[in-house]
Amino acid sequence: MQVEEAIEFIEPGINTGVIPQHWADLGCGDGTFTHALAHLLAPIGSVTAVDSLPQRLNRTAGNNVSIQFQQSDINLDSFSLPKLDGILMANSLHYIQQKELLVNRMEPYFNTEKQFLIVEYESNTPNRWVPYPITFNNLSRLFESLGYIDITKVNERPSAFGGTLYAALIRSKVYEYS
Repeated sequence: MQVEEAIEFIEPGINTGVIPQHWADLGCGDGTFTHALAHLLAPIGSVTAVDSLPQRLNRTAGNNVSIQFQQSDINLDSFSLPKLDGILMANSLHYIQQKELLVNRMEPYFNTEKQFLIVEYESNTPNRWVPYPITFNNLSRLFESLGYIDITKVNERPSAFGGTLYAALIRSKVYEYS
C-alpha cells in the first residue's frame, strides 16, 4: 500500500481537528501508516513510531508533524511512551499472541480517553506472515471484554495478498460521529 492509499484508508478513524495530538504507531515497519497518520494530524502534532527492527523514517511529515522512532519490541515491557491521544496498530496486532496483555499495558499511556486505530486482515487462518490473526468480530469481542464501548469498523478494502483488510476505531466511550 502506498502512503496516499493508507491516508484514505485510515482517514475516517482520525479526528483531523486543529488541536495537536500525539499518537504512537506500534509495529510501524517502513512507516507507510506512520506517514499517513502524520498527514492527517493537526499541525505540530507528533507520532512515536515503534518497531523491533531499525527503521529510517522522515523526522517530519504531513502538516509539520514530528516523527520520533523508537526501536523496541512491543511484545516486551522494555519500552516507554509519552502521554498519547491515540495508538495506531497497522498490520501489527496479528503478531501479538496475548493481545489482551498488550492492550492493558498500553492503557496507562493515554492522556485521557483511550483510542486505538487498528488495521488488520479479516481472517481467522494463521500463516507465517499473520501468525495470530484477528477478525473484526473477534477484535470487537476482545475490546468489549476490556470495557471498551465504542468499536467501529471505519473502512475496508481488498488486500493485495487476498482477502479483506479492515480499519477499526476503538474508543473507551461513545462519541458522536459527524
